[in-house]
Amino acid sequence: AFTHLRTGAPCKDIIGLLTVLLGEGLNVGLSKMAAATADHEYSQLSRLSRWHVESDAINEALAIVLDAQSRLPMAQYWGSGQTSSSDGQFFPTTRQGEAMNLINAKYDTHVPGLKAYAHVSDLYGPYWINSIPATVNEAPYILDGLCLSEIGKKIKEHYADTGGFTDLVFAACALLGYRFIPRIRDLKSKRFYVFDRKSVPKELKCLVGGKVREQTFIDNWGDVLRCTATMRSGKVPPSQLLKRLSARPRKNDLAIAMREIGQIERTLFIIEWTLDMDMQRRSTVGLNKGEAHHALKNALWIGRRGEIRDRTTESQHFRLACLNLLTAIIIFWNTDQIGKAILQRQSEGLDTPEHLLRHISPLGWEHILLIGQYIWREMRHKIA
Repeated sequence: AFTHLRTGAPCKDIIGLLTVLLGEGLNVGLSKMAAATADHEYSQLSRLSRWHVESDAINEALAIVLDAQSRLPMAQYWGSGQTSSSDGQFFPTTRQGEAMNLINAKYDTHVPGLKAYAHVSDLYGPYWINSIPATVNEAPYILDGLCLSEIGKKIKEHYADTGGFTDLVFAACALLGYRFIPRIRDLKSKRFYVFDRKSVPKELKCLVGGKVREQTFIDNWGDVLRCTATMRSGKVPPSQLLKRLSARPRKNDLAIAMREIGQIERTLFIIEWTLDMDMQRRSTVGLNKGEAHHALKNALWIGRRGEIRDRTTESQHFRLACLNLLTAIIIFWNTDQIGKAILQRQSEGLDTPEHLLRHISPLGWEHILLIGQYIWREMRHKIA
């Protein structure tokens, strides 16, 4: 994936390329990484980073790693690759620079930062990551990972935290064919929206919050379809459209129509959520997989006292993308090694119940040495 930006030739210095990816993914930086390895100097690593490592190449490499991981035998125990979850993770930053580094009181810190909003499949693959300001609502960014990545387009059911519980997201997911299952905060305060108040049984009228104005989305159905097609095509990030619609929700006919559709979908979801215990279980399992990623990424984020010191939004996103790629590589390695360990147990006649295998996670890192001197002896021997 990491070809030369000008010539398109494959990178010949594999060891140097891996050193660059490791240094950026660990947040150590190229100068510290050059000091930690005897194979390359800083100037060599800087040249490789400048000409071979950029965002599109990282995304392509991530897709290659996740595809390989999904085809490993062990991955089949964790899911079918058709469900995923998304959640934001806070990273502290410095105040300087053109990037908007804001303070969010939710994280109980006076340090500015940003959020890495990541999508994780049921196979534990982190297939999308986006850097967003620490203070913004996460809901508009849910559809970016689903519409702008190949893995996201295959997802049938998506889970999100309470921040995604908005009418616009419900409407957009339904129109795009995704089953959206967010976590519900304060369920007893939620209200239903109905087409006809008179048909509601007397015992349930206290749960009705309003009437659906179906004529609104009937009159604007053409605009609704055009908006949906634009999000599906990926020409405009869905987050930009949703943020614009939510900015003036009462003065934009399309926003009003989408909100009415969202109220219908939200009502149907709350009813189904209340009655379907299996849906609640699936949502919890999916969100737990995403949250477990946070622990692994925090463990990998060892450099610069855990701060992102890049001054531009593009550079900050680049560093988080490298962290995401490094996380995916570790997950691939763990999935492969766990599968080999299980095969060895089975060959020795040891009991290995299949119903327990889906509870094994590839997110452990206790067996991985993160700090020290990086020596590529085995890799150099294989390449030679």
